[in-house]
Amino acid sequence: MRYIVVSGGVLSGLGKGVTASSIGVLMKACGLKVTSIKIDPYLNSDAGTMSPFEHGEVFVLDDGGEVDLDLGNYERFLDISLERDNNLTTGKVYSKVIEAERRGDYLGKTVQVVPHITDAVQDWIEDVAHRSSDGSGTSPDVCIIELGGTVGDIESAPYVEALRQFQFRVGRENVTFVHVSLVPVMGPVGEQKTKPTQHTVKELMGLGITPDLLVCRSSAPLHEETRAKLAAFCHVAPTAVFSTHDVPNIYHVPLMLEEQGLCATLGLSVQDGGLLDDWRRMAHHLDKLTEEVRIAMVGKYTDLSDAYLSVIKALQHAAMAANRRLVIDWLEAEHLEPGSEPAAHDEAWAMLKGADGVLVPGGFGARGVEGKILAAEHARTNNVPYLGICLGLQVATIGFARNVLGMEGTTSTEFDEDCPNPAVIFMPEISTTHLGGTMRLGSRPTLFQVDDCRIRRLYGGAASVDERHRHRFEVNPDLIERLEAAGLTFVGKDETGQRCEILEIADHPYFVAVQYHPEFKSRPGRASPPFLGLVLAASGQPLP
Repeated sequence: MRYIVVSGGVLSGLGKGVTASSIGVLMKACGLKVTSIKIDPYLNSDAGTMSPFEHGEVFVLDDGGEVDLDLGNYERFLDISLERDNNLTTGKVYSKVIEAERRGDYLGKTVQVVPHITDAVQDWIEDVAHRSSDGSGTSPDVCIIELGGTVGDIESAPYVEALRQFQFRVGRENVTFVHVSLVPVMGPVGEQKTKPTQHTVKELMGLGITPDLLVCRSSAPLHEETRAKLAAFCHVAPTAVFSTHDVPNIYHVPLMLEEQGLCATLGLSVQDGGLLDDWRRMAHHLDKLTEEVRIAMVGKYTDLSDAYLSVIKALQHAAMAANRRLVIDWLEAEHLEPGSEPAAHDEAWAMLKGADGVLVPGGFGARGVEGKILAAEHARTNNVPYLGICLGLQVATIGFARNVLGMEGTTSTEFDEDCPNPAVIFMPEISTTHLGGTMRLGSRPTLFQVDDCRIRRLYGGAASVDERHRHRFEVNPDLIERLEAAGLTFVGKDETGQRCEILEIADHPYFVAVQYHPEFKSRPGRASPPFLGLVLAASGQPLP
């Protein structure tokens, strides 16, 4: 087993996740089996209770793990399926150690950060690194470990120490340390500054880890003199300094690293005619797309694209498959509502009416929900292609119940617990007192209820599909018969035949909503069917 540890310095947001994923792509291109681990140094047990403002979207895995969004990068880039244990948090480690102490496993010893926490981290990494993530059942050859945060953070210190020790546990020759840093460009002549990287490498070396490779983010390719200076002051060879400068799309990053000789530096060679050739074609294909498709994204975190990262990626994958350049118009749902600030209200409605398609993604809470209902109703009544995800299915149902069934004032019990005739209700098996890990989570089967419908054809005619869920509320089962009689057909349900998973309106260009989150399984080159249907319909192309 080879381990590649990716750390970051200077500041957050440099793209450690994309760098780690890109290195994983290169390892796969060399014929190796790859898995990934993300270390998050926060005390939360997982990302499930975090606000998108704190940490971006919560990515959901097949086993129901609510994890950091970087695991989504790993899955998309490497086409693997990870488990909740592939996301290591301080909360998980401390809980494991404290449980062991309570059982008496430490035989009366004083339990300390070193060695007990650091040993637990190393044991966790070794265990998870050997688990198959590609469905083959065989152990991976390489594990990419990303250390979240920035070197020097107090909360990261136990992990840095654990990784320092880990290199001797598994053999220094089996660990490659990759440090991602920033090379800012200053002044009128665009001078590339190396001092921030020098300082962060000095900090890392002071903690006992010497980086083998430097990956430097900058707005432009590193100059040779910059590369030589970094090598001289950071104790690496010039061939071990890599530039990850701005590129048209992120699929160029693995190509960029390989062009600079990363695989050769690690003593590996890329297989001809394989994965990297596919990536090259994909990256250049995306660059050449000119004909636009415009999708209105109606949400409440529209100033924070990381809150919808997987949805954005799934739209991009679908647009690539449809040979269109994606343009997303971000609409703050509240601005669609009556009584909002007039200029913002007019602008939001103009954007909605000018869109080729409408997407209402998942979300929680009452803020902006009336705007989302209005967006779904606009799409339904004006024959605009629509895709609703999770809450997007629920608001589509609420709008239909109000305006077609005449159920004035109906809503979800999430927004009005005392609603006398709700269209959406709290699922009976879900905890009302604990938030973490208590939703309907993970991969679940959805069974098609009809022999033929648009969304089933998009899924290739399969009798059922497995997609990932994350929700507490569902369409009121007592209302389904009336909704279907009026034309809102629930073409997919869970294995009990009671819980509604997919709705569709037959006499509409594309009005589809799903209770699950198909964005989590979308991949470059294998677009998610509900997203592909939206983009095809929005761009006027025929659907299956």
